[in-house]
Amino acid sequence: MSLVQTEISDRIARVTLTRPDKMNAVSLDMLDAVIDAAHALRGAPISCVVLSGEGKAFCAGIDIMSLSGLLGQDMKDVLVKRTHGDANRFQEFALAWRALEVPVIAALHGVCFGAGLQLAAAADIRVAAPDTKLSIMEMKWGLIPDMGGMVVLPHLLRSDVLRRLTYTAEIFDARQAETWGLITEIADDPAARAMALAHQIAGQSPSAISSAKRLIGMAETGAEADVLMAESVEQAGLIGTPDQMAAIARGMAKT
Repeated sequence: MSLVQTEISDRIARVTLTRPDKMNAVSLDMLDAVIDAAHALRGAPISCVVLSGEGKAFCAGIDIMSLSGLLGQDMKDVLVKRTHGDANRFQEFALAWRALEVPVIAALHGVCFGAGLQLAAAADIRVAAPDTKLSIMEMKWGLIPDMGGMVVLPHLLRSDVLRRLTYTAEIFDARQAETWGLITEIADDPAARAMALAHQIAGQSPSAISSAKRLIGMAETGAEADVLMAESVEQAGLIGTPDQMAAIARGMAKT
C-alpha cells in the first residue's frame, strides 16, 4: 500500500500523505516514502507542490510505536551520522521539501503535530483550516524537535514563542498560529485554497519563481553585501530570457 501519492497536472504536483487510518502518523516506512516523494520531484517539469494529508488529519506526528524498531541500535549511527548532505534521514523528511527549487504549499487540517508540524514548517506557505490543531509535541515524549524543525522554525516564530511551544508541548489552534506567524493564512477549504495559490504560481515565469525561492532562502541568513550581490546575479540571469519575454507578453496583454 502506498504511503504517499503524487499526482502531477498543469505543472502542479499534488503530494498526499496516505495513511489515514493512523491520521498520517509517520512510521519509518512512511518517513522514507516522504523523502522519496520529494527526491522524485527534483528537476521535474513542475512549478509548485501542494502537500496535504488524506483523511481526518494532515499528520499526527511520529508513530511512536514504529520507533521501537530503533531500540538497541547505536543512536550515533541512527541520528548523528549524516546521510543526506548536512542532514540525517529524519531531518531530510522535512528539509527535502525546503530544498526543492519550486514553492511548496502545505494544506493543513485536523491535526499537525510533531513531525507533521516540522514538515509543514519546511514548506514555503502554510494554509490551515480554522479548526486545525498544532503542536511542537516532542517534549511530550521526552524528546526534542529533531527533524529539521530547528532550522526552519526560528525563521517563523519569535524566540520566546518557539521556546514556550517547545518546552510545553502545548496544543494551539490555527488562529493562534496565524497570529504568531506560523500559519500563512486560514481557509475553510485549505486544499482548495492551496491549489488556487499553486495555479497562480504556475502562471508565473518558472525561472523567476525558482530564482525568487533561491534569493529569499539566501536573504534569510546571508550578509547584506551577499544578498545584494545575489539579487544582481539572479536578475542578470533572468533578463532577456524566453521565460522573461513570455512574462512581459502576458503582462502587456492584460493591460
